[in-house]
Amino acid sequence: MSSNFEFVNPDFFWLLLMLPLLVIWFFWKRSQQTAVLKISSLKGFDTSKNWLAKVRPLLFILRLIVLTLIIVAMARPRTVDESTRIKTTKGIDIVIAIDVSASMLARDLKPNRLEALKKVASRFILARPNDRLGLVEYAGESYTKTPLTSDKNIVLSSLKSIKYNTIITGGTAIGMGLATAVNRLKESRAKGKVIILLTDGVNNSGFIDPKIASELAIEFGIKVYTIGIGSNGMALSPIGILPDGSFQYGNIQVEIDEDLLLEIANTTGGKYFRATSNTKLEEIYEEINKLEKTEIEETKYTSYDELFRPFVLLAFSLLFFELFLRYSIFRSFI
Repeated sequence: MSSNFEFVNPDFFWLLLMLPLLVIWFFWKRSQQTAVLKISSLKGFDTSKNWLAKVRPLLFILRLIVLTLIIVAMARPRTVDESTRIKTTKGIDIVIAIDVSASMLARDLKPNRLEALKKVASRFILARPNDRLGLVEYAGESYTKTPLTSDKNIVLSSLKSIKYNTIITGGTAIGMGLATAVNRLKESRAKGKVIILLTDGVNNSGFIDPKIASELAIEFGIKVYTIGIGSNGMALSPIGILPDGSFQYGNIQVEIDEDLLLEIANTTGGKYFRATSNTKLEEIYEEINKLEKTEIEETKYTSYDELFRPFVLLAFSLLFFELFLRYSIFRSFI
């Protein structure tokens, strides 16, 4: 909620220019407000001024204050409190299907493809506060890492824990990864259903053909964005395991089935991207974030607190006080 102070009719402040003119008029007329008696000598008279004569200008000052308060009241000071209620009118359910095969440890993206992906994907997740997200892992087979949820902390925690392991069968089963993601979204009632499929290889494993999985996505109204991760040419990639269990790296040719990824994207109404660097990967996620906008309904409530009443009450109080003094103690007109 935000609070602001304003004057509804600020043009009335131009009337304040009259006050200096009234002050000039007061001093000009002051000599005429006291009766004058001309005599030849003041001997025998007490010439000291009465205290009432000294304070009588107070009546005029009170009148100026009254006029000032009335002008301020006419300008209508008030405070404006605004509060906003945001309601998601069209939410989007998004599943990110991540290739976790050994080739995702290639170092053409820094520090490697998988870690670069996790870093960029985490920012994408934080940029979707009104949507539900889920995660799917796949290599030679696939499984759901995180079902659809609006709890971003759970999704981010699951994303952070994703790493290469030997539990999942080796290979790249693009069809199974896509089918598992479709299975997570098929019961969704969201206005938009999206899969972001990431891989750095070719479909060489699994028992579900990627084209069949694409047809399932079409049947359930799911849009698929595909991303091929890997630089063009050669990349420093795992080629074996050393005796201590660590990977041995060597330069191998990057092979991505771009024709397949392009076909999946086109048939489902999505788009294919190629991420050849960390920067390019970031740009891809930013573009997807812009393409898949969640419609938000924003309702603003405005509350006005009029403040002119205290000025009016004070003005009339001072006016009555001034009139009381004028017709009681001073008994004269200015």
